[in-house]
Amino acid sequence: MRIWSLHPRHLDAKGLVACWREALLAQAVLAGRTRGYTRHPQLTRFRAEGDPISAIGAYLGGLADEATARGYRFDRSRIDRDHAAAPALLVTDGQLAYEWSHLLAKLTQRSPEDAARWRDADPSPHPLFRVVAGTIEPWERP
Repeated sequence: MRIWSLHPRHLDAKGLVACWREALLAQAVLAGRTRGYTRHPQLTRFRAEGDPISAIGAYLGGLADEATARGYRFDRSRIDRDHAAAPALLVTDGQLAYEWSHLLAKLTQRSPEDAARWRDADPSPHPLFRVVAGTIEPWERP
């Protein structure tokens, strides 16, 4: 499971769809609707929020917005609580840099055109996240 801290515009089509599916799974885990992935480290940051369902809903909403901008149709009715106004989650610049490197490696293999387009760009965070100084997040498993 990879719930990217990066803005979804950086993801290629396969990455965007995969992230949508994985975030929907994360939502099911956080809502107690499934037994699998309950200890997945990427869920730590959502569980730390006062309302994890709203936080993951806001995350999913950001993915759905990007899908719409690309002409895709993600079913927003699958979002339990689409709260665009959910409080921002923090992500470290070290985590963002780690994910950026990881994504560029994936894109180089899977979608070379996208990799070339983003190679010299600066990564931006998903709209839900606010960047703070720091190293890779403690829950990350490099």
